[in-house]
Amino acid sequence: MATVQRRKPQKDDHTEHQQNNTTTKNETTQPLTIGKIMKTGLTIIIWSLTFFFLASYLLTESWTWGYRGKWTNPRTYFPAKQQVFTEKELLQYDGSNPNLPIYLAIDGDVFDVTEGRGWYGHGGSYGHFSGKDAARAYVTGCFEDHLTHDLRGLSPAQLKGVDHWKSFYANHHKYHKIGTVIHPPIDPSTPIPAPCRQAVGQKP
Repeated sequence: MATVQRRKPQKDDHTEHQQNNTTTKNETTQPLTIGKIMKTGLTIIIWSLTFFFLASYLLTESWTWGYRGKWTNPRTYFPAKQQVFTEKELLQYDGSNPNLPIYLAIDGDVFDVTEGRGWYGHGGSYGHFSGKDAARAYVTGCFEDHLTHDLRGLSPAQLKGVDHWKSFYANHHKYHKIGTVIHPPIDPSTPIPAPCRQAVGQKP
């Protein structure tokens, strides 16, 4: 009696094709899902920023919740090229020439205060600071005799005051550092600037 051999079932081509389609579909769906998540996240960020700045303007009439300082100054992100001045070169930028910027120096650091031309320009309330390093006058209030960088004889508190003013200009929302000024060495045998009789209150 002949033995009947059963045929081994062959893999259904249709089933294999379906499996291939399913795999391809899954591979296609994955990047689409990631893209959708990224798009949603970006939309949330944009709306959050819009609400943040709009609320700031409505409540404080400014786009930065009333903050004005270093981080709202474009020069913080796009700093100016730093220059080195002599005292004679710095004097050209004292505000007397309307076609030139206005620079002032404090303890060797030079700052561009052109945005405050009304204050630092020729005839302005603080025009005596422009075009020179008048670090001493900032803390003594002697605007006639102490328009000098000579800090000898100042108290520790006054020296901290000089640092305060340097920080004020460096972190201002309009002014920015433009470079440094080179001073000739101070002869130690020269007398320390004498206190003035009628000192003006410190620059506000």
